[in-house]
Amino acid sequence: MEIIAGRRALAAGMLGLAGLAGARPAAAFVGPRPECLAPSAPGGGWDFTCRTVGRLMQELKVVSQPVQVSNMPGAVGAVAFANVTSRRAADNNLFVATSTVGLTQIAQRRYPGDVDRVRWLAMLGADTGVILVRADSRFKTLGDFLDALKADPGGIVTGGSSSLGGYDHLRLLLLAQKAGIPSADLKRFRWIHYDGGGPAVTQMLGGHVEVVSTDLAEIAGFVEAGQIRVLGAMAEARLAGSFANIPTAREQGYDVVGLNWRGFYTGGRVSDEHYNAMIAGLKQVYDSEGWKEAARRSGLQPIWRSGPDFERFVANMVTELRSLSQDIGIIS
Repeated sequence: MEIIAGRRALAAGMLGLAGLAGARPAAAFVGPRPECLAPSAPGGGWDFTCRTVGRLMQELKVVSQPVQVSNMPGAVGAVAFANVTSRRAADNNLFVATSTVGLTQIAQRRYPGDVDRVRWLAMLGADTGVILVRADSRFKTLGDFLDALKADPGGIVTGGSSSLGGYDHLRLLLLAQKAGIPSADLKRFRWIHYDGGGPAVTQMLGGHVEVVSTDLAEIAGFVEAGQIRVLGAMAEARLAGSFANIPTAREQGYDVVGLNWRGFYTGGRVSDEHYNAMIAGLKQVYDSEGWKEAARRSGLQPIWRSGPDFERFVANMVTELRSLSQDIGIIS
């Protein structure tokens, strides 16, 4: 009887282990109920990121169940950030869409916490910041423009698709800093906020603004039509394809990278095991032809950064943007 009882106990133990193994998706991306939180309303950029990546995860069998996309708009991502850090910090099912816009808000202390409150997973792609002028502009190079700004900080009307202190504005100021323009003069720049890069370029073509700072994808058609000149792309290296002739800011002597990237974070207390599994799953998506096509359609350059490397990138970016925001008086 003791032998029979022992065999039954062993069998029960083996079934229990099998049950635990089956409780997690085959690819072990997240827990059994994968969820992507989009800090925007349906149809927004973060919503697009969640839905595109979630769909590809299912197609590639990164997850064994469909990824649930939940929308939580509010305060440019601050509402979702607060929810994750206060209620779902250890939720192994959850990953959250974010971007440079969200990080700018953190840098300017508009979120309830700093970058160390969450775990940064990966960046999958980015739009590239560019400085634009009309094709017949007096400025032929990025140096021409920055030299003119240095000589007369209030003499050039600039604009873009973010408000004062937003990322389009800050990218321009980062370039100005690299050109040696003092912080006191950065406050004198004339900046006009437009509802998108397209409207900003339209106003520039009409003579209402002389220089535009925005994302390349928003205005690619104007570039291809020859209506505008790109003085510099704030990319790590030259872009591919039809934009390969655009010089980078770096190669012109201004070491500024201005990427409007798309990526994800998860809760600050998610286990290392699940954190690493999430990164591995996102890398499968990044490596797929489906992601390359989705990125191309949305104007993104596929760029991969993950784990500790991505966390360092995020921390350095916040430090840089926070310091600049203090210099121009956006925050104290």
